Amino acid sequence: MKLTVEISMYPLHDDYLTPIKWFIERLASYPNIERNTTATCTQVQGDFDEVMAMLSVEMKAGYQKFGKAIFVCKFLQGPLELDYQDEFGKAQAKERD
Repeated sequence: MKLTVEISMYPLHDDYLTPIKWFIERLASYPNIERNTTATCTQVQGDFDEVMAMLSVEMKAGYQKFGKAIFVCKFLQGPLELDYQDEFGKAQAKERD
């Protein structure tokens, strides 16, 4: 079964970018799991058991390395198009170009 997860990490200290970048790089190291990072979250997708195992390992590693942090996750059974952009988003992108 496929699982899609949207995850955001909020480290509870002043230097918050270092742990966030570290965490995203760790998520990117799993070859069987697709990843898409936006300005506010990272989306991961893959086999249910592999995604859950990865999150367990990497969230624990984040706590051990950086201390307190909040992880906010949304879970959806099944795959999604991770680079999806609706018609409104496409129109906004054209206006910026």
